[in-house]
Amino acid sequence: MADQQTRYSRLAQITKLINTKLDLQEVLEHVVTAISEEIMRCDSVGIYLPQEDGTYRGYVGKPSTINGMSLDMHVVDPEMDQLTKEVIETKEAIYIPDTSKDDRPDQRAVQAFKIQSLLVAPIAQDDEIYGLAYLFDYGTPMNLTLSEIESVKAYVNMAAVAIRNANNLVRKEDLIEQKQLLLNVTRDLSLCSSLPEALDRCYFYLGKVLDNYNIGAHFVDPIAESKITTGTLSKNSDWTEEEWKKTHEDLKVDHTKDEVFQEILKSKQSIMIPDVYEDSRTNHELCEHFGIQALYMIPLVAVGEVLGAIAIVNLEEKGLNYSKTAIQLAESIVDATAPVLFNLIYMEKQDLIINQRTSEIREKNNELEKVITELKQMSHEKELILNSAGEGIFGLDLNGRLTFANPSATDLLGYDSEEDIIGCSQDQIFHSELSMKELLSTFSIGNESKRNQENMDEYFVRQDEEIFPVEYVITPQKQSGKVVGYVVTFKDVTTRKQMEEKIKYHAYYDSVTNIPNRVLFQDRLNQALTYAEMQKRSLAILFLDLDRFKKINDTFGHGFGDSVLKSVAARLDSAIPKEATVSRQGGDEFIILLPTIKSKDEAVECAETILHTFDEPFNIGDQEVAIKTSIGISLYPEGGTTSETLVKHADVAMYKAKELSGNQYQFYSSDIVDRSVESVQLENDLYKALDQGGNEFFLHYQPKFNANTNEITGMEALVRWNHPKLGFMPPNMFIPLAEETGLIVKLGEWVIRQSCLQMKRWYDAGLTELVISANLSPQQFRQHDITNVVKEILEETQLPPENLELELTENIIIHNSETMLATMHKLKNLGIKMSIDDFGTGYSSLGYLKDFPIDTLKIDKSFIDDITTNTNNAAITNTIITLADSLNLSVIAEGVEDQEQAEFLIEHGCYLMQGYYFSRPLEAAKLEEVFLKNLSQKG
Repeated sequence: MADQQTRYSRLAQITKLINTKLDLQEVLEHVVTAISEEIMRCDSVGIYLPQEDGTYRGYVGKPSTINGMSLDMHVVDPEMDQLTKEVIETKEAIYIPDTSKDDRPDQRAVQAFKIQSLLVAPIAQDDEIYGLAYLFDYGTPMNLTLSEIESVKAYVNMAAVAIRNANNLVRKEDLIEQKQLLLNVTRDLSLCSSLPEALDRCYFYLGKVLDNYNIGAHFVDPIAESKITTGTLSKNSDWTEEEWKKTHEDLKVDHTKDEVFQEILKSKQSIMIPDVYEDSRTNHELCEHFGIQALYMIPLVAVGEVLGAIAIVNLEEKGLNYSKTAIQLAESIVDATAPVLFNLIYMEKQDLIINQRTSEIREKNNELEKVITELKQMSHEKELILNSAGEGIFGLDLNGRLTFANPSATDLLGYDSEEDIIGCSQDQIFHSELSMKELLSTFSIGNESKRNQENMDEYFVRQDEEIFPVEYVITPQKQSGKVVGYVVTFKDVTTRKQMEEKIKYHAYYDSVTNIPNRVLFQDRLNQALTYAEMQKRSLAILFLDLDRFKKINDTFGHGFGDSVLKSVAARLDSAIPKEATVSRQGGDEFIILLPTIKSKDEAVECAETILHTFDEPFNIGDQEVAIKTSIGISLYPEGGTTSETLVKHADVAMYKAKELSGNQYQFYSSDIVDRSVESVQLENDLYKALDQGGNEFFLHYQPKFNANTNEITGMEALVRWNHPKLGFMPPNMFIPLAEETGLIVKLGEWVIRQSCLQMKRWYDAGLTELVISANLSPQQFRQHDITNVVKEILEETQLPPENLELELTENIIIHNSETMLATMHKLKNLGIKMSIDDFGTGYSSLGYLKDFPIDTLKIDKSFIDDITTNTNNAAITNTIITLADSLNLSVIAEGVEDQEQAEFLIEHGCYLMQGYYFSRPLEAAKLEEVFLKNLSQKG
C-alpha cells in the first residue's frame, strides 16, 4: 500500500478537482483511480449511482469493461443482493474476505465474476446515500487491512462530496430555470388583453413543460353556470380547433354529464387518468373519436371559483410519464393563468367595449404627449376624441389643478359644464389625500411604467360631495422628457363594487334567513374562544333543532318550510342577548353563541327564553303552525376547548333533549356520548340489515274483523326487527330512525313485497277473499316510480291486486296537488285498494276526500281510547262514520281494546275493527293456527 504522504497527495488532488471541476464523471474517475492505486490487490473498482426504480447502475470504474459488458450495463438490485441492502440500511461499509462463507452477496454475480473477496462502501453524507462503491478480486483474496478499508472510506467520502455538489448544482440550475419560466409566464400573461391570447400563452408554456401540445380548454358559462362551453385548442395540437369544436357538436357532448369534468368542478383538484378506457368516468366515445389514450385535467380556479379546466391528452400511448417537477410547473402555469382569465371573463365582460376604448385612449394619451404643449388651444381632433370617449378624462397640472375635462368626466363628477370643473383642486376630486409631491415620486425612475399600466381603485367626490368608487389610470404628460402634467382616465365601478359586496355578504350570511352562516359563526366562535382562553372566561354554545319541522316541510312544501325558517330566525334573533350570535347551520338546525358568560345560569336563562318564544304558533300566510324546539348546550371549558368539540357536544346534548320528547334543553355531559354512539351504531346496523336482504326483519299480522259477522276480512302487516345483538325490537325503536335516514323507502318496499308473498300463500290455500294491508310512508309515496314498484311486486308475487290494500297517512295527501292526485289514480288503476290511516289527525279540512280514489277511512286509535267517556272523541268518531257513509266509503276503527268500545262502534254503524280486543299482531303461523285454519277448510 502507498505511503501516507502519497495518500494525502491523492486526497488533496481530488479535493482540488471537486472545487474546480464541474464534471462529475471526471472527479469520480480520479476517485476510482486513487482507490485502485491505493489497493493494488483489487481487480475491480466501481462507483454505482442510484436509479429511479431503486436499483444502482455502474457509472465509472476500473476496468470499464467486465466480462465483455461495459460498466453502465451492470445493475445492482438491493432486493436481490442482501449485502447491498444491508449497506444501504446501515450506511456502513462491509468487507467480506471470503465470499464462499457469506451468502449475503448476489450469488449470480459472485459466480459470474468469480469474486473471492468483496468490499461495499456507501457513498453517503448527512444520512443521504448518493451511491455505492464496490471493490472485489477475481482470483486472489484482497486481504484488506483495517487501515486500507479506512483509506477506501476516505476516498468514498470525497466522492460523496463531489456527487452532492453536482446534485446541488443541477438542482439550483433547475430551480433557476423553473423560476425564470414562471416569471416569463407571469410577464407574458400580464400583457395579454384577450382570452385567446392568454390561453395561447398558457398552451405554449404547458406544451414546453410537458412536451405535449395536445391541449384544450373548456369553460363554465359565466351567465348560465349550468352550461359548459367548449373553449379553444392549442395551435400546435394534432387537431385543428375547427375540427375539434365540430366533433364536440356532432357528438352532442354534454359536459354537465361528464363525470371527470364534474369531479373537477367539485374537488377543484387535478385529475390524471393514465388509461381512459380503464376508467369509467371518461367519455369513451369521445376518447375513441379523438384517439385519446390518457388524460391530464387541471382546474382553472380563481377567487375560489372553478372557471373551467385545461385538458392535456396523450394520443399515441397510454400512461402519463410526467415528472413531479413537470406536473408542479404545469399546475403553477394554470394557476397563474386562471386569475387573468377571471379578470377577462368576469370583471371585464360587462364593460368590454368601455375597457377596449380605455385601452385605445391610453394609447392616444401617449400620442397626444407632443400636443400637450399647446394646453391652451386644444386641437379639434383632440376635442373629438375626448368628447366621444365613454370614460371620464381630465388633466392635472403640477399644482394639482384640473386643466381640462371631457363631457363624461363632467357628468360623472356632477358638474354642469367643463367651465365649472376647470381649476378645481385634485383634493376636491380624490377622496384620499394624494399630493402632487406623491404623484411626482410615483413617477420617479423605476416606478413610472408600473403606475402608468395599472388600474387603481379610488373614491372620487362629486360636486354635491357624494363619493363613488372608480377605477382609474394616471398617465404622465412629458415635454422634452420632463413631466409637465397628468391625464387621468376613470370609470364609475359602483355596480361592480355592489356586486362584490353582495358576493361577500352571501359568503358569510345564510341565503334563506339572512342570519350568519357556518363560516361567519365559526369565525366569531374562534375569536370568542381566544378571548375566553386569555381572560379565563366561559362561553356557551346552544344547538337548536326544530321538532316536527321535517313533517311540516313534507306536508306543506319547501317554499313554506323556508318561510318557517325565516320566522324562526327572526324570533331567535330577538330572543338572544345583544352580544350573542345566532347562525343557521343548515336544514332546521341553528346555533347560538353566547361569547362570554359569568355562570351556567345565563345559558339556562337564554335557553328558557328561546323555548318561551316558541309558545306562540307561527303564522305563515293564512296557515298557523305550531313548532317546538330541542336545545343542546355545551359550555367552555367544561364541554370542550375547541370549536369543533363544543359544537359536536352541543349537538349530542340536543339529540338527548329530542329523545326526552323535545321542547326542552339539555346540557352536555360525558354519559350522553355513550348513548349517542349507540344511536349511530343502531343506524349502521339498520343499513347493514337492509343491505343483507332484510333477513333480520319479519312481519306480524293483526287481523281485521267484521264485528257484525265475527269474520276476518283481512290483516295489517306490521314489521318487527330481530336485532342480532339487541334481540327483538318494537317498531318505535327503529321506524323513526328509518324515516330520518330515508331507509324507510327500502324497508317499506320490503314490507310490501313480503306481505304480498304471504298473502299469495293464503290465496293459494283458498283464502281468496282476504285483503292484506301495508303502510305507505310519505317518502315512498313521493318516489317518482312508486307505481312501477307496486306493479312489479304484484307481477313478481302473482298476487291479484284486489287482495292488496295500501294505507296512506292523512298528511301525505293533505295537498290536493295534481302530482299527488295523478300518483294515487295510477296506483288505484293497478286494481288495489287504498285507505287513509290515522284519519282525523291531519291539519286541513275534509274537502279533499271527494277528489281522491279512496276505499276506506281508518279511525285513529287516539279517538277510540276514551270513546265511551270523552264526548268530544265520541262526536268526532260518529262524524267520521257518517262522513264515510255519505261518501260510500268503508270505515274501520283501529285500537279497539274492550267490549264497550266495540259495542259503541257497532251501535253507530262501524262494524270493521282491529285491536287487542280481537287479537294482538301475530306471526303468520300463529295467525293460521288460531284464525285462518277454519276459513281455509271452508274455502
